Parts: sequence; C-alpha cells; structure tokens
Amino acid sequence: MIAKIGHGTNIMGALSYNLQKVNQENGKVLFTQKMRESRDGTFTLGDCHRSFEPYLVANRNTEKPSLHISLNPDPRDTVDDNRFIAMAQEYMNEMGYGQQPYIVFKHTDIERTHIHIVSTNVDRLGKKIPDTYEHRRSMQACRQLEQKYGLTVPKAEKQDAGAAIFKPVDCKKSDIKSQIAAVVRYLPKYYSYQSFGAYNALLSLFNVTAQEVTGEQAGRPRQGIVYFALDASGQKSSNPFKASLFGKSAGHAALESHFKKSGEFFKDGNSKSILKNTIEPATRNSDNETDFIAQLKEQGINTVVRRNAEGRIYGITFIDHASKSVWNGSQLGKNLSANVFNQWWNEGIKPQSTNAVNVLAANHSAPSNGSASEGLFSFLDKAENHGSATDNVFSDSIGSLLPSDQGEDYEELAFANRMRKRKRKNN
Repeated sequence: MIAKIGHGTNIMGALSYNLQKVNQENGKVLFTQKMRESRDGTFTLGDCHRSFEPYLVANRNTEKPSLHISLNPDPRDTVDDNRFIAMAQEYMNEMGYGQQPYIVFKHTDIERTHIHIVSTNVDRLGKKIPDTYEHRRSMQACRQLEQKYGLTVPKAEKQDAGAAIFKPVDCKKSDIKSQIAAVVRYLPKYYSYQSFGAYNALLSLFNVTAQEVTGEQAGRPRQGIVYFALDASGQKSSNPFKASLFGKSAGHAALESHFKKSGEFFKDGNSKSILKNTIEPATRNSDNETDFIAQLKEQGINTVVRRNAEGRIYGITFIDHASKSVWNGSQLGKNLSANVFNQWWNEGIKPQSTNAVNVLAANHSAPSNGSASEGLFSFLDKAENHGSATDNVFSDSIGSLLPSDQGEDYEELAFANRMRKRKRKNN
C-alpha cells in the first residue's frame, strides 16, 4: 500500500475536491470523526469546514494546517469498506492524528479503489502536531497494515524508460537537445490539446516552446516546427531545433493529427463540466491573480496567462492534470475567457462577487450513507505564467505523470504535491 501525505494552506480545496467526487457518484463518505452532519444525514462543504474551524481559529503559527492523505492498496487487493475504515483509523492513530476531526472518502472512479482522509494537523489548542520523520513513520504504518490485512507489499517503483528525463528542461546543461526530445516525445502520449497555442502552453511548463515556420521545397509550400529551450524568465535560451530531430511525433503533421484525435476527447461534456465547476468557484473565492492561480494548483490545474507588451491579457489556458487535457478559457465558457480575466486583473472588475462558502456548499452537498451515489499534489509554481520557467519542485513531481505499477490516478496526482509546493514558495 502506498500512502501520500499533503499539507496545505486551504482545507476548503481538499474538502471541495473530495465532495465533488461524491456528488458525481465517483465516491462516498465512509467514516467521520468529530465531524458535523446535516439533519438529513448529508455532508456539505460548509458543515465540513465548520467542523475544522475551532482548530483553524486556534492556530496562530502553522502556515499549512490542512492535512490531506490518500491510502492506495495495490490494484490486485480487494478491500471492503469495513477494512478501509479500520485501516484509516489505525493509520491516523499511528501518525499521531487519531484524536483529530477527520473525514474518510472512498474513491471509485478508477480501477484502483482507494481512500482519502481530510483533516488538520493543528490540535484543538492550536498547536501543530509534530510531523518529524513523517515519511518514515508513514512507511512503517503501511507495512504494518499490509501485514495485518494481508495486502500486497509494493515492489520497488519502476518508471517508464523516459521517466528519468521527463522533466523541465535545464538550459544550463549541455544536453539541451536530449532534454527537449524527452518532453516532446512523451507529452502527446498523455495529454489532449486541440491547438498550437494549447500545445505551447503545456510545453511552457517544461521550459520549452515551439514555433511554426513556413517555406518552400521543390517549389511547393511547406510547414514545419522548430523548438527552443526557455530560461528562467521565459525567454528563448537555445538555438532552434528542427522537429525532425525528435522524430515524426514532434512534427507538424503529427500535431495536426493529434489535434484532431483530441477533438474526440473534448466532445466529452463531463470532463469540461468538471473543470469548469472547479475553476468558477476559484474566481469567486480569490482576490487576485496570485490567489486564483494558487487555488487552482491545489486542484491539480495549472494556469498559463499570455500578455502582450502592454500587459494586456490576450489568452488564458488551463492545464488539467486530472483529465490530462489543455483548455483555452473561451472553450469552457465566456465567463472564463481572456477578456474577463483582463478586466479583473488589469482593470479591477471582478467577474463575480458572492459568498464562496455558501456557493460551494450548495454545489457540493452529498449523501453520507453507503448508498451515496483523489490529490495530494503540487504541480508547478508559475509566478507570471506567460512562458516563465518552472519551479524546481516540479522536477520532484513530474515523474508522477507517467504510469506506474500502482495504477496511478493522475487526478489524485494533480493534488499531494501542490500543497507541498507552496511551502517552497513561501520560504
């Protein structure tokens, strides 16, 4: 069994993420401790948040009081609800959180059924619960649970052959060509995007940009693509590399084919609605660009903003690591177009101003019983998000975009790292 622990500043994001799963009948609430419950037996975002408020209000010093844990048995293991509940309780006790309020969610939207636990690492007196040697203690707790419940012991992690180099390009190193190759050869295997702009937005997370070129060959017009490495400020920092150096998958014809193939995915209204319903509350519950981008990162979504020389926003792209898809704001709705965000962040005209807690609570209420029909992650810090380089933390988490023996849920992998990441930023 693999455990993933995330610490964050915003417990609302972790609760919203999991309650949305329940609302979509992709999960259910298995167990609660010291949590409020509505009279009709359901759990709302507001009720859940109020359960943690006394602890959060008492806290004065802990920057990241939110605790979000996932416990992931091997896909071959069959674990019923009672054993999941027992495992969650025993794990929380072993980690020192046994007396805290917490809620246990079971996720069923992928083959690897697993649980998430949302809690706080601040006790009722406002004191942070020690997390010394957290990773080591977590591994020991997992080994104990595996032995007690007869679970499969995970083998040493095996990564895809390209995983070791599937990370942001470091322009200070000499092997720029190899680094770019590792990115452009693998991205099309995992992400869907429908335009060259969306493709470039995704590439920017890896310090790479692509440029279309036109010319003639034997009297006939030809189109091609060249790639550049980007530096820390998002500027081109290498000579151009022809797409042909990286194989057919990096060329113009292959991209056009990928755009067309991705169109089938984008016809799926479910993925679009989930993403839109995640972004819209962030516009209501954030005060500025930095806050908005940070909230979405906590949901495994990167935001790439494109500005012209005068600073006007002319494009905004959302990269959803859960569904592994790249969307222009206008594709999701007029209220998420570049012009709306330009008016907000450059002219001070906020698109909506409502009580986010009440809105989210209404949208995410869900039954708590067994008939009620993942995330711990940090992806990238992009302060400007218009082609700037990625934060070093991304190098630690990018491997999780690749498949593993545990049947990774990429949606979940778009939530443990993001909380961890803001710690690096604050420091």
